[in-house]
Amino acid sequence: MLDYVGLEADLGAEERMIRDTAREFVEDTVRPDIGQHWIDGTFPNELIEEMGELGFYAPNLEGYGSPNVSETAYGLLMQELEACDSGLRSMASVQGALVMYPIHAFGSEAQKARWLPDMGEGKAVGCFGLTEPQHGSDPTSMETYAEKDDEGYTLNGAKTWITNSPIADVAIVWARDRSAAETPVRGFLVETDLDGVSTNKIDEKLSLRASITGEIGLNDVYVPEENVLPGVEGMKGPLSCLTQARYGIAWGAIGAARDCFETARQYATDREQFGGPIARFQLQQDKLAEMATQITTSQLLAHRLADLKERGELRPQHVSMAKRHNVRMARDQSRIAREMLGGNGITADYSPMRHMANLETVYTYEGTHDIHTLILGADLTGIQAFE
Repeated sequence: MLDYVGLEADLGAEERMIRDTAREFVEDTVRPDIGQHWIDGTFPNELIEEMGELGFYAPNLEGYGSPNVSETAYGLLMQELEACDSGLRSMASVQGALVMYPIHAFGSEAQKARWLPDMGEGKAVGCFGLTEPQHGSDPTSMETYAEKDDEGYTLNGAKTWITNSPIADVAIVWARDRSAAETPVRGFLVETDLDGVSTNKIDEKLSLRASITGEIGLNDVYVPEENVLPGVEGMKGPLSCLTQARYGIAWGAIGAARDCFETARQYATDREQFGGPIARFQLQQDKLAEMATQITTSQLLAHRLADLKERGELRPQHVSMAKRHNVRMARDQSRIAREMLGGNGITADYSPMRHMANLETVYTYEGTHDIHTLILGADLTGIQAFE
């Protein structure tokens, strides 16, 4: 696998073990059927608990069954999962960074004990409800609201583009608390079998097809007081979760790009035209050299982020740069790899076009490319381009 400057030579034993476990799982269990799942628009639900048994959900958390592995190990895990398919990494990202993380960081002891062990083992599935039909890049304008009564809250509103919602047991729903003076945003643990909850699936996607995406409808849904995340108010809650998830995406996109590169390199050495392998042509070598350089640059950025995260020096703007750069890189290189495969590249027998389509979603979700550009612009100039 491409590691041109030998970054993985410095990995510890645990990091190598996690990388190798994920790579073996992907190659033996998921990759043979993932193309058909993408065509059918299905996720291999039978693997959810197996992924839990292997420790793929939030292994960088501490306690409640999570082993507190290094941030590099977590990043490598995301990289190997997305080398198979962005939908596979999305499943682990949402479960870990967007659901288990906020419960771990902001939840009560009872909430942690109730959900974290089961979610870590894949026995329960979670989803993250922030995006709304009219509010994507501007979540601060959310319309979903909660009204307090004597013993709990009643929630009303709608969320959309929610990974895992049709198969989730619990949703972390972010809503405005109308009972408070300044209507702060609060996080609510909403079990999906409650009266008034609907989780309709979104069909006919042309990207990220091997991932279950849906909506969350909330019609006078009553949740008790003990289902409120007590440790956070305001947009700090959901935005801190997104920082965790974007960190994983910055690593995962490298996996997609690397798989495209390896597929293109193998094809170029095997495919013979005009009396020899097409890899002998300067045009093909130029493409491979550029792909390897771009992937290596992204690997260096991801490894640096891991160091900063371990030291507690990682800023959200650092993650914005890495998510923006690495996903754009993977998007561009997947197209070049598809091109190198010629007509064969448009079939599900080869991964680049599937990655290329998936990366259109990754380019958009968890903050669009343009939004991350403006986040960096504000950090560099001190001037906000949007409120």
